[in-house]
Amino acid sequence: MTDQNWDAEAFDVHLDACGLSCPLPLLKAKLELNRMPSGAVLRVFATDAGSQRDFRVFASLAGHEIVREEIKGDVYHYWLRKA
Repeated sequence: MTDQNWDAEAFDVHLDACGLSCPLPLLKAKLELNRMPSGAVLRVFATDAGSQRDFRVFASLAGHEIVREEIKGDVYHYWLRKA
């Protein structure tokens, strides 16, 4: 469940995956999350429309939380809290 009231500037690490095609946005996000401590928030920008499905399924399976999700123009924004 996303929290649309989440502060868009409340994140620990930012990943710009714009221009990358599936599965690269998710793979790069997984690498970043592996380096982060539990509870930290990763903000990801992506332009691949398939990233919506990918990030939702990944978060569900891995136990991470998508605290916010937005679409601005052609860019998908995600805030993931590491489990």
